[in-house]
This record gives sequence, C-alpha cells and structure tokens, in this order.
Amino acid sequence: MDNTLYVGLSHQMVLRREMDIVANNIANSDTTGFKVESLMQKTDPRSPPFALGGSSPVKFVTADGVARDFGQGALRRTDAPLDLAIEGQGFFKVTAEGGERFTRDGRLRTDEIGRLVTQGGAAVLDDGGGEITLNPEKGQVSIAADGTVSQGDERVGKVGVFTFESLSALEKTGDNLFQNTSNLQAQPAAEARVRQGMLEGSNVQPILEITRMIEVSRAYERTSRMMDSESELARRTVERMGRAQ
Repeated sequence: MDNTLYVGLSHQMVLRREMDIVANNIANSDTTGFKVESLMQKTDPRSPPFALGGSSPVKFVTADGVARDFGQGALRRTDAPLDLAIEGQGFFKVTAEGGERFTRDGRLRTDEIGRLVTQGGAAVLDDGGGEITLNPEKGQVSIAADGTVSQGDERVGKVGVFTFESLSALEKTGDNLFQNTSNLQAQPAAEARVRQGMLEGSNVQPILEITRMIEVSRAYERTSRMMDSESELARRTVERMGRAQ
C-alpha cells in the first residue's frame, strides 16, 4: 500500500508543476510574442523494495520536459514605427547580457545613442550580426517586409530574422528571450516577413488553458481521494491485525 501512496505523490508533484505552467500561460495571454507551453509526462518504472504479490516494477509519474508551441500568434496593428512583427517562422536576433538571444517580441525603441533595442535594452542585430543605429535628424524610419531599415532615401541596415532547423535548440531564458543551447547554427528565415507598425500577440488560447486548469485541479483531487482511501485501508488493516492478536 505504501507503493500506491508513493505513486500518488509522484503524480501530485507532476500535477503541481503542470498547474504552474498553465497558470503562467494564462498570465501571459496578452504578452507580445509569448508562446504557449505544456508539460510532458512519462512513467518511471522502479523496482519496489519488496512485493508481496504486487506488481513489479512500480511505475511512478515524472515530468519529461516542457513542450513549447511556436505557432504564429495573431498580428495587431499599432502604427508605431518601431513596432515590428514577424509573419512566418523566425526570430529577431539580439545581443543581451550573457550573449546572443532570440525573440519574437517586436516592441522596439532606440536607446540614448540611437541603437535599435528591445524594451529590455538588448540591441537588435542586423542580418550580418551588427547593431542598427538610427539618427533622428534623418527623418522617419521605414522598415520593409524583408527587414530593410531606411531613413529618407538612406539605407540604414536590415533587421535580421533567423530560424533553426529544429526549434528544440531554443531554451527560454526570461524577458521573452530564447537562447540557443545546441550546436545548430541560426539560419536566415528567407520566407519570413517583417511587418512594421504591428505586433504579434500571444498564441495562448485562454479558454483552452482555463479548461486545462480545471482538468489538472480535478486530477489532483482524484489522486488525493485515492491516497486517502489507501491510508484509511491501511489503518483499518492494522487495527484488525491488532485485535486478532
């Protein structure tokens, strides 16, 4: 019976982690460029210390990583000249503290020296890996669908949009940024298009996430009831054995 309680406890630990992920999805349903996440699970067979006619091995529940849906979020118009959205697969490359990062968050601005940066201050890189600097005296900024940045008749640079052969290479690092944790090299996203004056919304579907939250909550309650029943059965068994003696 102890094995049953341990299995139930392992399931509850995974459910609590899943609840945290679902709650984070809901909290970021309005975050620009946020990608919905889900928890993967697997069984972890372990041999029990003893099994009096019970099943062997005992299969515990454990988390098997976090899956991320990089599907396109809805584009909304802002008409702000430094708001950019990527239509299609790809990421802006930026340089932040700790090295190169990638993001879909196109809420850009200029810093005190005119560099094009994210809201967090990470410099946006062009297609060759250099920074893009704007001069307010040169007029309005125009950004074409291929990422070319112009001021008046002068070409200032080209916003780089990159992708990977496998998006599993990217790991979330916070501040809506991703880090390449593999040996894969970022490649130009030739089919992606940059949309000026627009932002990509989160691809979270709040109704689905609320439904998931309810399902996780109910699963946790069912597991708790099962564990309570097993504990009660063990208590009664001990009492009966004590009276028999």
